[in-house]
Amino acid sequence: MAEGLPNSNGTEKETANDQKGNIYTNDSRVSSCKRNSNRRAVVACPGGDMELLLITMKDTIFAPFFNKQGIALIVLKYRMPKGGFKEVPFSDATEAIRLVKEHASEWNINPNDIGIMGSSAGGHLASTIATHSPKETRPNFQILLYPVITMDTLFTHRGSRNNLLGKNPSQELVDLYSNEKQVTKETPRAFIVYSDDDKVVPPENGIKYYLAMNKIGVPAVIHIFPTGGHGWGVYANFKYHQQFLMELEAWLKSF
Repeated sequence: MAEGLPNSNGTEKETANDQKGNIYTNDSRVSSCKRNSNRRAVVACPGGDMELLLITMKDTIFAPFFNKQGIALIVLKYRMPKGGFKEVPFSDATEAIRLVKEHASEWNINPNDIGIMGSSAGGHLASTIATHSPKETRPNFQILLYPVITMDTLFTHRGSRNNLLGKNPSQELVDLYSNEKQVTKETPRAFIVYSDDDKVVPPENGIKYYLAMNKIGVPAVIHIFPTGGHGWGVYANFKYHQQFLMELEAWLKSF
């Protein structure tokens, strides 16, 4: 996927180091399931404050959960907006959606049933693709785990905001990437989840997003668990692990 990219963050010739999360070229990993045709797919965007990419076990171990339901999981390694190249991660996620659609027949995927998932800063990337993409690369649904949604300094994650937009962005730029302000009737349905005690990304991010969708009739659900903090993913030591997976599975079966 690294060839023919429309933009650069100026670091493509540097050596990537997955251990430090310094990912300079975009790539994706497809976790397949039994070869039934016309299956659903999910493109997953890991978090990392828009400074580095935290591809960890919690991203890849989602694969059995999705594969069991006949869903293919694609974990995306996207480039960082180093030096203020804010469009770079979004072009990588867009390219991932385009690539999955292009290879849909080969990979036994339904090109009209491709979702995007993101955690933390990756949730902002996912929700940006969901709210900003044209029809041909717009995902069909979104799964957002403790996502950064707004760029409003009252509720955003400051590190993600600064790394994406810079320390003194214009109000126009802040509004553009405050995705609760970009919801339309074409925005795909959403599953949103937080912990009430998340001190890294306040649940207000997702609440505002949910309310914006609910107001205009876009299907959405939001779950806020009593405890868990930030970054629990699919780890079994999360107190509400089974409930989270049951809610997500039920939602995926609802459409």
